[in-house]
Amino acid sequence: MPGEENIYSKKLWISVSQAAKLFGVEQKTIRRAIKAKQIDYVVEENRYNIDMGSLIKWAHQSVRLKNKLNQEGMGKFVKEWEEEYLK
Repeated sequence: MPGEENIYSKKLWISVSQAAKLFGVEQKTIRRAIKAKQIDYVVEENRYNIDMGSLIKWAHQSVRLKNKLNQEGMGKFVKEWEEEYLK
């Protein structure tokens, strides 16, 4: 309906493969978290769309996942970003 906001419009949604790349884990790890209902998701056209906020919370629940995020995922770029943007 015009003027009515979709509840999904205020969140950042990413695919399973994007989540795996960003967080430095295998796709099966993300799929296990979906199956265990540890992260928020919706299914559209037979594909999972994962809420980025719930993914970040999930990744910080475990030291192992947090380390993966920092060493293999997007965390490995933080130092470069700090040096580039916080001059």
